[in-house]
Amino acid sequence: MPLRRLAAATCLTLSAAAIPAVAADPANTVWMDVSTGGRVVIELLPERAPGHVARMKTLARKGFYDGIVFHRVIDGFMAQTGDPTGTGRGGSDLPDLEAEFSDYKYKRGTLGAARTNDPNSANSQFFICFTDDGCSFLTGQYTVFGQVVEGMEFIDKVAKGEPPAQPDKIVKLQVAADAKK
Repeated sequence: MPLRRLAAATCLTLSAAAIPAVAADPANTVWMDVSTGGRVVIELLPERAPGHVARMKTLARKGFYDGIVFHRVIDGFMAQTGDPTGTGRGGSDLPDLEAEFSDYKYKRGTLGAARTNDPNSANSQFFICFTDDGCSFLTGQYTVFGQVVEGMEFIDKVAKGEPPAQPDKIVKLQVAADAKK
């Protein structure tokens, strides 16, 4: 009998591993499939940055992020994407967003809004921090609107460079609640 329980537990564990993680709220979770071979699950933080969260979900629903490269990837710091031109100068056709700074501490997997020197210039570009201390100085200066809850190993594999010689890309970014079952 114990052998059957072990077999059943193993089957349940393996089947659960095949199901993508969803944070507490699927409407505020995005799945980002990346060319490094996996899915990154991001919990969005509407209580911290409602405008930035709404923007990401709007663009995801339009397929805006699908196929966009990681154009700026600095080892030990962050991986930046969201520019349809791949140059770091582009954005969506929507107006820029006002800053939504908070005291949320930047750490490994934090999603921040990329912008110019103007705090109110974020549009579609975002970055994901590689380490706890690499982005800590950005706290209170760049809008935080999400946190990776699964799949950071796939961000760690993104090709480094400014720009990378052969950049990795977002294959598909979708709101978890919208995903086809």
